[in-house]
Amino acid sequence: MDGGAETGWEPHQVALLGGGPPAAVTVALVALHLLGAVESGPRRTLCAAGPEPDGLGPFEGTVLDCLHEPLTARELVRHPDVRLALALTRIPLAEAGLLGHPWLRPTRGARRRVAFWRERHPLPAARHGLTDGDTLLAVALHGDAALRLLLPRFALRTGLVAPGAPAEGVRFSLGRGRFPRWRDAYGDSVSGDRGGTGHGDQVGGRGSGGGGSD
Repeated sequence: MDGGAETGWEPHQVALLGGGPPAAVTVALVALHLLGAVESGPRRTLCAAGPEPDGLGPFEGTVLDCLHEPLTARELVRHPDVRLALALTRIPLAEAGLLGHPWLRPTRGARRRVAFWRERHPLPAARHGLTDGDTLLAVALHGDAALRLLLPRFALRTGLVAPGAPAEGVRFSLGRGRFPRWRDAYGDSVSGDRGGTGHGDQVGGRGSGGGGSD
């Protein structure tokens, strides 16, 4: 999916800059949902559904691989394979000067760029007419607010948003608790004792296409 074409980055990379690992995982789950590759399970879990879509990018592919057993979105953020995939996703962002030390957090320039993208791509007024790429970019930039507008049933069933009134600001709640965009997990260590993601170590994406419905 090429929802990040105008930004020059994939939607999950944009989300990583603006909201940290929970945001990137949220966008990956939405991408897989739009492709019909994941479904909701009991107790706000998610699981893989059907054959793997063609041309799936490495990060989304890793998330999908982890869902051959039901997991919550919050468990996915902490899964060793996902953490490794996040580390690989950070590499091109760091090489572009968008992540800096300590802990590979977004630089001031990255924060300004995300703010510019958010202004250039405001929250849509309605779902009608949006492509999958538009939806992914909206979620990457606007978090819970976009999920509540564009994918309300899926977001609530899977715990991607918390029930009740939406919080102010750009949030990726992943159910219980909050992940404000300025409290990310960039400082987390990455387990190095697991193998590769099974989808290569390059960061890529899939051309915009049709997918499932909310």
